[in-house]
Amino acid sequence: MTELTVFQQKFSALCGDIELRFNESMAKHTSFRIGGPAEIMAFPKTRDQLAKLLKTSALLDCPFAILGAGTNVLAPDEGMSGLVICLKDALSGLERLDETRIRVMGGITMARAAVFAAGLGLSGMEFAHGIPGTVGGGVYMNAGAYGGELSDIIESVEVMDFSGNIRCLKCSEMDFSYRHSRLEEEGGIVISADFVLIPKAEEEIRSLMKELQTKRTASQPLDLPSAGSAFKRPVGGYAAALIDQAGLKGFRVGGAAISEKHAGFAVNLGGATAADVQQLLQQVSDRVYETSGIRIEPEVRIW
Repeated sequence: MTELTVFQQKFSALCGDIELRFNESMAKHTSFRIGGPAEIMAFPKTRDQLAKLLKTSALLDCPFAILGAGTNVLAPDEGMSGLVICLKDALSGLERLDETRIRVMGGITMARAAVFAAGLGLSGMEFAHGIPGTVGGGVYMNAGAYGGELSDIIESVEVMDFSGNIRCLKCSEMDFSYRHSRLEEEGGIVISADFVLIPKAEEEIRSLMKELQTKRTASQPLDLPSAGSAFKRPVGGYAAALIDQAGLKGFRVGGAAISEKHAGFAVNLGGATAADVQQLLQQVSDRVYETSGIRIEPEVRIW
């Protein structure tokens, strides 16, 4: 076993009751399967553990990053110094609040939340079933698909600031817009979200979920590592159509390429580095601008 650094020893001494992993490969925790070692990766199970990690980080003056399922993240090849807090399958829990509302913790995947709602005969979350990632990450960026967005069904969000304090924000206070919430500017960690749904027969809900999943499987390169849609939808067009029109399907930089199946996806063909993906995204954006006059911006979060 590699000897721990002084920083790792100090952090472990202060947070020994929390699951910690040292020099953990981020490639194991990102859907791109890219990323070097995190100096410390932590998996808090409760609000109190998450708050303790944030306070310890401040005490030791170390940087931290929040990771959900890693489905919209490009982690650096050289790894990350400091602390990476992973919430997927750590900050978990689902509950029914009443006839139409459910509460979902931030570390639960969107797919699991949608299946939970379906099992209760509650409709409105079907579109989210195929969105990779956690509810926390989805709320943070107002994830959506097939005409639906999380902001359409959110009632309120429980948010922890970076000092460990918690507040509850109504949907109207979240400043939701396309792939955006106020947390983008202010920072903050989604602890849980309350959703308002519509009672419907479970068979109808599951039928729609199956239909959407069939569409997704037919049109998207789900057999290759990626981070979902690589670019945001620009004003005046659709990223995938603009990339296709520029003749960039299959365009490759190192082990990274634009999918032959769906031009909106950047995929890891095997052995791609973060540098490969970054260069791919930049070159595609430049080429699209040259051919269309429209600048497309990455939806992938580049760490």
